[in-house]
Amino acid sequence: MSAVSRGPERATALRYFETSALLAAMMEGDADAAASISADGAHVASALTFAEGYRAIVRARAMGRFDAAHERDLILMLGKFEKRCDIINISDAILTGVRRPLPVEPIRTLDAIHLVSVESLGELPQFVIIVTRDARVKANALALGYAVE
Repeated sequence: MSAVSRGPERATALRYFETSALLAAMMEGDADAAASISADGAHVASALTFAEGYRAIVRARAMGRFDAAHERDLILMLGKFEKRCDIINISDAILTGVRRPLPVEPIRTLDAIHLVSVESLGELPQFVIIVTRDARVKANALALGYAVE
């Protein structure tokens, strides 16, 4: 995916959704995360967000957290959100970018992929909000100059 540039006249922020916030809204009833999902503006996520999301739903069902009907509802909900998003593919450039230190280490590889994916958009940090529930992603996002919801 190329940058989702809207220019300085953008009326609403571009929101990047990291997996933890999406799952918090869908599986835990996190009202703030749900509000971010419903907010106006561009919604962006990594292909990783959806791979992790679908796996988390399947894993939770296998562990007995909910029944097949609820699993189906969550999968449909995730698919609907996926269609609303611009999706960043995990490119060689992103995988190379995670090799560098990030401002707040240590950070896990998949979390680093999310952060480098946001940077790959080429947007100035003041035009991007990272929606996350992960403390390491949040600390790094703030250190890189992004707003966090």
